[in-house]
Amino acid sequence: MAVIHQLVPKLKSGAASLQERRRQASLARLVAVHAFDAPGQAPVVVFNASTRLTGLSQNAAFALLIAWSLRLSGTPVVHFVCQRGLKPCVLGTNRQDYRASPPCEACLAQSRRIYRDARVQGFDYHANDALVSQLDGLSVEELATYEAPSPLSCGSSAIPLGALVLPSIRWALRRHSLPDDEPTRYLMKMYMLSAYDVARQFGELLERVHPQAVLVFNGVMYPEAAARWACRQLGVRSFAHEVGYQRFSVFISEGDPTAYPIEIPPDFELSPEQNARLDAYLEQRFQGRFTMAGIQFWPEMRSLDQAFLRKAEEFRQIVPVFTNVIYDTSQIHANIAFPHMFAWLDLVLEIVRANPDTLFVIRAHPDEMRPGSAKQSRESVRDWVQRNRADQLANVVFIDSQEYLSSYELIQRSKFVMVYNSSIGLEAALMGKAVLCGGKARYTQIPTVYLPKDHQDYRSQAQAFLDAEGLAVPPEFQANARRFLYYQLYRASLPLDGYLESARRMGFVRFRQFPWQALLPQNSPTLRVISEGILHGKPFLMPEGETGAFQAASQL
Repeated sequence: MAVIHQLVPKLKSGAASLQERRRQASLARLVAVHAFDAPGQAPVVVFNASTRLTGLSQNAAFALLIAWSLRLSGTPVVHFVCQRGLKPCVLGTNRQDYRASPPCEACLAQSRRIYRDARVQGFDYHANDALVSQLDGLSVEELATYEAPSPLSCGSSAIPLGALVLPSIRWALRRHSLPDDEPTRYLMKMYMLSAYDVARQFGELLERVHPQAVLVFNGVMYPEAAARWACRQLGVRSFAHEVGYQRFSVFISEGDPTAYPIEIPPDFELSPEQNARLDAYLEQRFQGRFTMAGIQFWPEMRSLDQAFLRKAEEFRQIVPVFTNVIYDTSQIHANIAFPHMFAWLDLVLEIVRANPDTLFVIRAHPDEMRPGSAKQSRESVRDWVQRNRADQLANVVFIDSQEYLSSYELIQRSKFVMVYNSSIGLEAALMGKAVLCGGKARYTQIPTVYLPKDHQDYRSQAQAFLDAEGLAVPPEFQANARRFLYYQLYRASLPLDGYLESARRMGFVRFRQFPWQALLPQNSPTLRVISEGILHGKPFLMPEGETGAFQAASQL
């Protein structure tokens, strides 16, 4: 009987997976039947090797929906698809054995299913013996700054292979600092060799099909970063997509989407209706009822307990310190005043020691050690705290990533807030608190927080805040924070929730039931915005008041 009980969930999961695969194949067939090429339309190239292996991630689904919509409206689409061309890919990197082969067979099976009857340009791997010999013997530091002669046939600048792969290897290894050992050097060299070959083959594709635009996943992972480098060298418009800040929404930018560039008109002010809409969202957010990239970070949110409150009474003031996940792709944009987050934390610790009358609450990011996830950091704030014995200081409280204490109550009781570039900095600004950022954040595009220019400026600004009897925050900070958050949520996040729902596997999605006509831009405000952005250079912004929902099936 126990064996039967164990088998039932597996059988249900297998049946659900089979149903999802059939739905994918059915949609691909319908699109192929109804797609056409309008006269004179140059193709759009779509490439996203770093967002899925076998299942359907949000970004993989976004790219597929966009490609289907373009094809159904007469724009040819060419999918650049890996066919054992990455040695290894980022998601296929085995952190226990860097030389292990990625799961190519299962990935190729998924590609055949979702790109059924589509135009596919596959790429495989071609060894470059000359480049191999040039990379051999280099240290990790030397590899990180290495540039190679251009792989493109036309004249172009050298390709910065080290810079292109560095964010990927940090993400794959879940750490910022890289040991200079043989396994790490090996993996880095293989990423660089693969990136070089991707740039070469992608450049050949661009020169052969002369696309009007290219759409890639995030532009930071090394295969897509190499493709985007080729686009810029050859003068081809390219766009990159990432998960937006609403459920099942996509953010698309001609810039770097992990930096979240948004142009907010200087004269934009929230109307009473927009303020009410934002307040309703914030009410849910401040109770922990939200998801990011399909992940529910807060299964519960606890109030500050009496033990903490008694301890806080022993100090003149409270300053929360909010950290980030060190390998996150946003960090490449954040590291301006400091080389990385831990360098900022080292300075924060000096400030902590110099101000024993202040209670500093150091909070690890909730995603740093996510249970049951392969994304658990190998270079964590928890380790930093233990190594520096920070939690042994009388004026420090450390809150680990899986302690679901209300950050918002903490902010309410704080004098000011220290962050690196976490989203909580924007929320603290929304609550009217002074926020001192250690790194560049997406919300520092407009005046919302304090962003010191360097290490010394940060120390001086922090000490001035600590010494002051009270802090008067510029009133435009809070107003700008509301303006930015509204644009981020309701204009720049393009909703595709009508097409997607959560799958059984955490972070994965599946297609809802919808007619193929729902993919036509004229039937979907979201897909119309995306199509006009890619084809005609219009802003990737939802019109005010549009929900993104396509017309009901009965109307199609």
